[in-house]
Amino acid sequence: MENTSTPTHCPYCALQCGMNITPLPQGGVEVTERADFPVNRGALCGKGRTAAEVLSPAVRLTTPLVREGGRLVEASWPEALDRIAGRLAATRERYGPDAVGVFGGGGLTNEKAYALGKFARVVLGTSQIDYNGRFCMSSAAAAGTKAFGLDRGLPFPLEDIPRTGCVILVGSNLAETMPPSLRFFTELRDNGGTLIVVDPRRTRTAEQADLHLSPRPGTDLALALGLLHLVVAEGRTDEEYIRERTTGWEEARAAAMAHWPEYVERITGVPVPLLREAVRMFCEPEAAMVLTARGPEQQSKGTDTVGAWINLCLATGRAGRPLSGYGCLTGQGNGQGGREHGQKADQLPGYRKLDDPAARRHVAGVWGVDPDSLPGPGRSAYELLDALGGDVRALLLMGSNPVVSAPRAAHIEGRLRSLDFLAVADVVLSETAELADVVLPVTQWAEETGTTTSLEGRVLLRRRAVAPPPGVHSDLYVLHELAGRLGVEKGFPTDPEEVFGELRRASAGGPADYSGITYRRLAEENGVFWPCPEEPAGTTEADGGEPSGTAEADGGEPDRGALPGDAAGAGAASPAVVHPGTPRLFLDRFATPDGRARFVAVAHRATAEEPDAEYPLLLTTGRVVAQYQSGAQTRRVAELNAAAPGPFVELHPRLAARLGAADGDPLAVVSRRGRAVAPARITDTIRPDTVFMPFHWPGEGRANTLTNPALDPTSRMPEFKSCAVRVEVVPRS
Repeated sequence: MENTSTPTHCPYCALQCGMNITPLPQGGVEVTERADFPVNRGALCGKGRTAAEVLSPAVRLTTPLVREGGRLVEASWPEALDRIAGRLAATRERYGPDAVGVFGGGGLTNEKAYALGKFARVVLGTSQIDYNGRFCMSSAAAAGTKAFGLDRGLPFPLEDIPRTGCVILVGSNLAETMPPSLRFFTELRDNGGTLIVVDPRRTRTAEQADLHLSPRPGTDLALALGLLHLVVAEGRTDEEYIRERTTGWEEARAAAMAHWPEYVERITGVPVPLLREAVRMFCEPEAAMVLTARGPEQQSKGTDTVGAWINLCLATGRAGRPLSGYGCLTGQGNGQGGREHGQKADQLPGYRKLDDPAARRHVAGVWGVDPDSLPGPGRSAYELLDALGGDVRALLLMGSNPVVSAPRAAHIEGRLRSLDFLAVADVVLSETAELADVVLPVTQWAEETGTTTSLEGRVLLRRRAVAPPPGVHSDLYVLHELAGRLGVEKGFPTDPEEVFGELRRASAGGPADYSGITYRRLAEENGVFWPCPEEPAGTTEADGGEPSGTAEADGGEPDRGALPGDAAGAGAASPAVVHPGTPRLFLDRFATPDGRARFVAVAHRATAEEPDAEYPLLLTTGRVVAQYQSGAQTRRVAELNAAAPGPFVELHPRLAARLGAADGDPLAVVSRRGRAVAPARITDTIRPDTVFMPFHWPGEGRANTLTNPALDPTSRMPEFKSCAVRVEVVPRS
């Protein structure tokens, strides 16, 4: 019998590139490109091409592990689940529900993120839940919500980028972090548009730019304010747009005018003529965009920084108009959906606020619980991790590796070790899982059906293509079994489509409304953009009649010949009127009560930790093309390791000469939080006052040993992108 390919999506970044999975007769699977998916149009990066290698039992977990005598040993599922449930219950009984924490991940599907948030609040009764997506785009989310009343990474599809006139790309090296997206920017330039890249390093992305601005790390806020000052001074504001579609301009204008060009040059190091050129390039076309990524967002003033870039868009009439606007390039695979449905400390499904009484009533009604039983908002991600071993005595962790990814990582590793009990569910034995008391092996992307939401706000269906190894179960199975052991027999199904049906009802009427989206529609339409409410019956034909298949149960064989249908009893029946989804937001009005966008007055301030005599340099961190996030999965792929075998310290030749360092020499980078050692990589593509380290590796080259956990007051984002360091040459032994 010929093997059938299953269309699905990549497990890595938020592009969620389309791919096909085909089981091979000799075992294993083949990954091939999908030309029909509009985001990647047949392109895949090296991570996507090799994604199937992590499916191999040789590199992943296949049996539960429990700690006995100081080491992890194999155990049965009942034994492992009994131990977790018993320890969580005992901790809750002795210290109260908030002594139990839950930590999730931006790679979890919408169904798993939804179920995890519900499990924390309904089964455990704890407020102490957050996820690693807090470290991704929370500052952009906060700023977008302030300005527009709604946070969605991109308020327009990627296909609009080549048709605009100018893009300012701030703090993104997408040529390495999401390579298939680079074609949209290449097409922009081919069409006569221009690209401005803002980055302290001349990255592969900056090499493609018409103009590269290289500010000192941590000064993006001053840069944006300086550009807005010039827009005002040169008479380039759109006064009619400001009057008709915004509020708060006078205060924001006054704040920007305090940042005159020469002052901004002194702060940022960007020459005034380049500031003027950037304003000309941005303002002359009819349409333009600003896109931000982790560079300006991972700062202790990240919300204000993104707000300043949004102000630039609003002042020039470049938001809520065709081919114009502000957007954020989400990083993690489900970074967008992961924060919409309840695993974030302050949110309920549908992007509802946990402290909103109406939101609590709605979601509690779907869950069948008393609204007053739901706990209030808890700690943000870093604050939760910092509380481990203190107020929080036990932790259930799914899909995250904070030993490598958290700021001040050595301290966080110590907090994890100080817990009374740690349970981890993961695909691989990550550095965090190695510290656990119980480790559960769970399914991954090609072995399970579920939805993700891409950086465009496009909800997508990942389809199960292969069976998991024997003894491996889904995260939904884990939550179902734990809930039953903790006294909640219903409400945690293992069928992802049934979970999605409940998610639809819980999100209905909320900012991120998925109620009009079904698995069938996702399969037939190549995804649907939210918001997509379910509309009343009566005016158009139904969306396809009877379902052509059913979702597979946990652990069963996939049905590769049928599209997933609408699960019976899941509230997923097709409405008679089909909302088309919303690819482009804000064209008529913004999501604020009066429909107007909000300027927010902001002013430059220094980073939380400026260089001094003891720590005279700045460290910034980021990614490389062949590795992903904490590297827990990509470091298990031979091809990727050959391309990027380990950490390095990138520094300018002038700094290297001052230190007496040669290329490849081991360098110690030292901050107030610790010391990391990695070989020198000398290049003139970085500022002389800055060093760069990628953050994918554990051990002595762990970049996040050095990073500063200073938090943005609004988003609670740590300041990953800037901290004071010194660099020393390590004598070779």
